Amino acid sequence: MAKSKPRVKAPKAASKGEVITIKTLISHKMESGQRKDKQGNLIPRQIIHNFTAKFNGETVFAVDIEPAISANPYLQFKMRADEPGEFEFIWRDDDGSVYSKKQKLSVT
Repeated sequence: MAKSKPRVKAPKAASKGEVITIKTLISHKMESGQRKDKQGNLIPRQIIHNFTAKFNGETVFAVDIEPAISANPYLQFKMRADEPGEFEFIWRDDDGSVYSKKQKLSVT
């Protein structure tokens, strides 16, 4: 499988108290473990099973993902910008891989 690529669309700046929207997408096949290959063997499950968004080290959004989600999972959430800092977005894969992306936010 090709390496998963995380993408994030979030503002780089916000006004104090502004509610901002963060959109994330990760390129991932999301194999449910229920399909069979051409020889009739079950294809092993391999999904992004967890996503966490942290701001300044504190979790602001987290979700456990189940096999029924589509390939290339897209997640969107809102957050109030009260202080400047750094986002860290973390996706965890069944195979033990961890994908992450960081982005700074300035608040005026």
